[in-house]
Amino acid sequence: MTKLSVNINKVATIRNARGGNVPDLLKFASDCESYGAQGITVHPRPDERHVKYQDVIDLKKIVKTELNVEGYPDEKFINLVLEVNPHQVTLVPDPPDALTSNAGWDIERNFEMLFAIIEKFKHQHIRTSVFVDTSLSNLEFAKKLGTDRIEFYTEPYAQNFERNRFEALREFSAAANKANQLGLGINAGHDLNSKNLNFFYKNMPGLLEVSIGHALISDALYWGIENSIQIYLRQLK
Repeated sequence: MTKLSVNINKVATIRNARGGNVPDLLKFASDCESYGAQGITVHPRPDERHVKYQDVIDLKKIVKTELNVEGYPDEKFINLVLEVNPHQVTLVPDPPDALTSNAGWDIERNFEMLFAIIEKFKHQHIRTSVFVDTSLSNLEFAKKLGTDRIEFYTEPYAQNFERNRFEALREFSAAANKANQLGLGINAGHDLNSKNLNFFYKNMPGLLEVSIGHALISDALYWGIENSIQIYLRQLK
């Protein structure tokens, strides 16, 4: 079964806009789990414009399913992950001032850095995932890294889905087959939504987990968070 991990960054953004603790991020995470979410994802950035570093520490204490912490592996992020010891860490190549993730790693170019960091996390038995595009050669280097999983950056699929869903999926399916051959677990995320998720899921062999935040939280403005999570879970069947 493919798990749904709900990214709650946008909830933190709303909270930070007014200060205080409304909405309560920790309660929201717990509610998501009670409504069926099989994981909680957060992406703390250096400027803490949405999820704060303390939020990650607090979430580890209350998340009962799976806590996935995404981020660029600078020293502060590495130390946070080692302190919190989440179930999964997802390494993304975002520079500190990035608005959102917009590319996967060039693993060959960053191999030594990523290898050393993943070794630290694996020493603490933290499952590791690396954000990637569909380059097959990149997947070969991901295998050499020793990472447990890769997470496909799915914005290109989402952008082309309405125009030609089969063409949009073609490179992702090929990359998924390659990842399966290499023994890499497969996650996916970025711009997946209630319209394009089911087709992606049905045609991605070995898909273990999707991380969805912006679309799901936006849908919740209309449908409510409990109903939205159930709608997205139905796309994974």
